[in-house]
Amino acid sequence: MKVKVAAKAGFCFGVKRAVEMARKCLHDRDGPVYTLGPLIHNDQVIGALSSEGIIPVSDVDEITGPGTVIIRSHGVVPEIYHRAEQRGLDLVDATCPFVRKVQQTVHDLVKQNIPVVVVGDPNHPEVQGIIGWSGGRAMVVADAGQVEKLDKFPELGVVAQTTQRQDNFDAVIKVLRNSGSRVQVYNTICLATAERQREALELAQQVDAVLVLGGNKSANTAKLAQICHTAGKPVYRVETADEIDFAWLKGLRTVGVTAGASTPGWIIEEVCSRMMDFEETNNEEVMETQVEEQPVAEAEPQEDMNQEMEDAVEVKNLKNGDIVTGVVVQVNQDEVLVDVGAKSEGVVPIRELSNFNVDSPQDVVKVGDEIKVYVLKSEDNEGRVILSKEKADAEEAWARLEEDMNEGQVVTGSVREVVKGGLLVDVGVRAFLPASLVDRGYVEDLSKYLNMEINAKVIELNRARRKVILSRKAVLEEEYARNREELLTNLEEGQVIRGVVRRLTNFGAFVDIGGVDGLLHISEMAWYRINHPSEVVQVGDELDVKVLRVDRENEKVSLGLKQVLPNPWDNVEGKYPVGSVINAKVVRLAPFGAFVQLEPGVEGLVHISHLADRHVATPDEVVQEGEEIRVKVLSVASDEKRIRLSIREVDREKPNKSGSKEHQPRKQEASSSNDGGTVTIGDLVGDIFENQE
Repeated sequence: MKVKVAAKAGFCFGVKRAVEMARKCLHDRDGPVYTLGPLIHNDQVIGALSSEGIIPVSDVDEITGPGTVIIRSHGVVPEIYHRAEQRGLDLVDATCPFVRKVQQTVHDLVKQNIPVVVVGDPNHPEVQGIIGWSGGRAMVVADAGQVEKLDKFPELGVVAQTTQRQDNFDAVIKVLRNSGSRVQVYNTICLATAERQREALELAQQVDAVLVLGGNKSANTAKLAQICHTAGKPVYRVETADEIDFAWLKGLRTVGVTAGASTPGWIIEEVCSRMMDFEETNNEEVMETQVEEQPVAEAEPQEDMNQEMEDAVEVKNLKNGDIVTGVVVQVNQDEVLVDVGAKSEGVVPIRELSNFNVDSPQDVVKVGDEIKVYVLKSEDNEGRVILSKEKADAEEAWARLEEDMNEGQVVTGSVREVVKGGLLVDVGVRAFLPASLVDRGYVEDLSKYLNMEINAKVIELNRARRKVILSRKAVLEEEYARNREELLTNLEEGQVIRGVVRRLTNFGAFVDIGGVDGLLHISEMAWYRINHPSEVVQVGDELDVKVLRVDRENEKVSLGLKQVLPNPWDNVEGKYPVGSVINAKVVRLAPFGAFVQLEPGVEGLVHISHLADRHVATPDEVVQEGEEIRVKVLSVASDEKRIRLSIREVDREKPNKSGSKEHQPRKQEASSSNDGGTVTIGDLVGDIFENQE
């Protein structure tokens, strides 16, 4: 049989705190020590405390002489404090900090004349104490079904008993909102309780049966049992190992163990040991008894119970100005509770979490985080330890920043605010990053850096004036120089590399190829003539370019774009065979003819002698730039990038009105050509000029 113990089983920190405070009173206070009602809902712990001299009473009137009264973890109504003072009793408040938070919230709402609804058990001492802090005006509902009995209010404040189930609390909130009231929700459920309940359900889903340990009067233990029942597994509630019926365990492969917040670790250990003994003394066909212990479930044997409780009071003595390490145990709306090993959890107010404004503590820390804190007050007027994460971070940061500045090291920080002239950066303290030092160039919109993690160098530091000046530009310049040097070393002519267009000029574009700006000349952008680089590329374009030349001495790189594009002259002979008639566009005129574009990058010449079947003095008598024309291919020389074209031959082949091809010979004829056409003196002279061009 395998035994699985829930990680969150046993004492919560509020219960542990109450027991520690009670034990400490025996050592520090003269006279008898009383608890007003049972300190926690566990008879075994109460019995152990009673045997050591801590006397439980149900009312302060039962105390006849001087002494110390401990307020239990569930809290009490305000009247008790006044009555204890009137009787001259010393008062030690062991109210759980989470319960205290609920009490204060209810008190504040009532002062604002806002009706209050408490979601919880009306008979539970915690809830009765909360009602007392409302002046008896709070309304209690156990579940969503009881909401309909409430009067209608335009506005409500809603709190929860700290051990409430989250789903029940959410259901009540939903009904209240549907009633038309404006609801202010204060989720005061203890996160440790919620985590305990979640783990209990997960455990129940993994085992064959569950033992839920805790006092019969414990509300949170009852809720754990209810939650485990939802998994459809057998659930057994016991206070001690003596209550286990081992018939429950026969034939089971895995048994889960969880425990309420008031259950001491030694009871959990005793239950596990008893089940192991049962397994060893029964020769059933089982493989092996295994106990998976989690850190929170560690406990000591019952005979060492007294030693356990003495160990609990060995707490740290904190002094103002100490910096200590603690663990976050609770994150509330305006404060964080941290276990620093003192007699109670320390409180970090929201204003002490960071050197910047914080909207929610959850933005800075979460439960389970280990943080360093500075002790502002070892004990305030409520007996709490007041801590500051901001001051602890600052103390550590100043020393580190000074060392980083002296050694030229890079620091990392988060941009928290955009202010006039630059950025405020959290590097453990508030640091200023001037706008001129944010980047290598001018930055128009600084808001894009908000919440960004950046690297920078400390260029000025004055602790007395709390002044830190950063430069991100210094880091970027060093990085740029390293990349440039590395790139120039490894760059080879003929290499194709990816780049980004950074700047355009009339003669080309500068392309960033990874720390070096190479020049892409206008003549290397395309296989055809262009007038401006913007016809081909735009700033911000990413493109592949070919390295044409590298001048490492002067740190200059020449690039080519057309070299990585298909050369349109590679297949012109196949696309434009001799004798074919095609459409073309006149792109420019010369004294000896017209250049026409067959496609981008491929141009041919219509010699002046082939513009028309008559004498032409200048090309503009026949064609204009930009005009679309039809031409006939006379010859193609792809290696020389020359194509001879003719408009005249197209005109000669146009059909006349009778349907035959029109033929109008020139007045001066020479000998016949091989293809049946005629060659004039003008043709011969034209060919000479064409070849010269």
